[in-house]
Amino acid sequence: MADDLTDFATLETIARDLALAAGRLIVDERPVGLGVAATKSSATDVVTEMDRRSEQLLQDELTRRRPDDGLLGEEGASTVGTSGITWVVDPIDGTVNYLYQLPAYAVSVAACTGDPSQPELLEPVAGAVYNPITGELFHGHRGGGAHLSIREVTQSLRASQEGDLSLALLGTGFGYEAQIRRRQGALLAELIGDVRDVRRGGSAALDLCSVAAGRLDVYYESGLNPWDRAAGQLLVQEAGGVVRIEDEQPGRLMVIAGSPALVDELAPRVTTR
Repeated sequence: MADDLTDFATLETIARDLALAAGRLIVDERPVGLGVAATKSSATDVVTEMDRRSEQLLQDELTRRRPDDGLLGEEGASTVGTSGITWVVDPIDGTVNYLYQLPAYAVSVAACTGDPSQPELLEPVAGAVYNPITGELFHGHRGGGAHLSIREVTQSLRASQEGDLSLALLGTGFGYEAQIRRRQGALLAELIGDVRDVRRGGSAALDLCSVAAGRLDVYYESGLNPWDRAAGQLLVQEAGGVVRIEDEQPGRLMVIAGSPALVDELAPRVTTR
């Protein structure tokens, strides 16, 4: 077990290095007049040239440092490795925020174990999420706790243990397709009177980090992909919170994260649709 923890700590160091490097790239080399390079699921689901450049940097560095590992990236990078480790990366989580220069976007890097042919079942064992605007680097590895580093100061993270939904600050997010957003909005309307208040940040990775840091008591969102949640999921768990992933409907998963009591209470309300 000690050897595993040592290996996981090494993977965390690599995740930190890569998240920092890609974060600097997307800020320092952002072109003036950045526009949309492509769209994915809808006209509002955008990709910029910096998403692609960031993912290329991550891929190049992982190929150099961990040539036997696999890779799964949001913008299409995919390599099957032989080591048992698959890196799951989001080169810019919160691309719409990035496009509009709202300071809530991040680079997310996670090392995972499991069958890469079933990415939804990959288990994160180390990861880092970096917001290059605030300078906040969230990081951790399995068995090593969750941490927040800002410049030279590092602190341990502890998730909220709030058990009363009426006192909970709730986070959520919405999909890109109009029909899905309407359904998600209707669900939120059912919940909003039963919680302290609601926050919608626009980056699932940072929302999960906010749960790990106790800035949100509980969070839910449907339709998240592995790269949206892998690093953040690990950090919530290492900070003493829980993450539940359930089938919402075929092809769509519901992610619920927070204190055990709040996740138990919220799960049936957001998954029985």
